Amino acid sequence: MGAACHGGCSGATAVVDPRYRQILWLALLANAGMFGLELWAGAAAGSVSLLADSLDFLGDAANYALSLWVLGLSLGTRARASLVKAASMALFGVGVLLASGWRAWQGGVPEPLTMGWVGTLALLVNLGVALLLYAHRHGDSNRQSAWLCSRNDAIGNLAVLLAAAGVFGTGRSWPDLMVATIMASLALSAALQVLRQARHELKHAH
Repeated sequence: MGAACHGGCSGATAVVDPRYRQILWLALLANAGMFGLELWAGAAAGSVSLLADSLDFLGDAANYALSLWVLGLSLGTRARASLVKAASMALFGVGVLLASGWRAWQGGVPEPLTMGWVGTLALLVNLGVALLLYAHRHGDSNRQSAWLCSRNDAIGNLAVLLAAAGVFGTGRSWPDLMVATIMASLALSAALQVLRQARHELKHAH
């Protein structure tokens, strides 16, 4: 990958791939738009998994903006940006776990039809972004984190659709809460993976 700079670069800047920059801009705009839609739909449907996904869209939009900002900068700068991304992923995961516990304590059943159509739209958006980023998934932790975000989003959207079917079939909220917990676990796992890669890069950036 032309824009990747591995261990021996000693903090050198990367060559910016114009197509990768365009992909990040498309991903940023798509995620920002879906954040607004899912935030409204999640509140209207009373769905924790949709609200979790909306916050994930917001975090991803910020992460794509950060990726755009550090393109072409030194390996150390890109690695430090990845540490910020890892922290945001971890905060998202913890926040969703807390929200799931609160919803379980409060009770209430989400509206499955809204979960279904919004989840389908979100899946289509995230699959498109994931396909665009697939060829750029290797390289430094900054690229890795962008790919992991898109991959986790697509998996999360499939899970939201399963949750909608589960809520519709059972008339209970536990499928929604279970999916939200799975999404939180994915975010925490991705955060750990990006953190490890970024720390490795920082050791070789000087």
